Amino acid sequence: MTKYWSASVTRKSAALDLEDGVFTWNDPLRIAQSLKGSADKSTRRKSEPFRSAMSMLVFYINRAGKNLDAKQKLTLEQAKKELRTLYGRD
Repeated sequence: MTKYWSASVTRKSAALDLEDGVFTWNDPLRIAQSLKGSADKSTRRKSEPFRSAMSMLVFYINRAGKNLDAKQKLTLEQAKKELRTLYGRD
């Protein structure tokens, strides 16, 4: 059992099946593609795939807060842009 509920959400979402360590990767496009794939395949999500994928990414960034180093935060912010592009929302 994890100490914080938010840690378990980023490991095993109720709506998306996330790849292990997706938020620790250094390639924003790879992160976005993984989140898109998870959201597109999910049958448990309650909103459209784009919103589910973006919500999970924003949730992780917000919950990591000051514990997220600047380089990884920049990578995740770039992943948000890539996700928008993948879904034609740029």
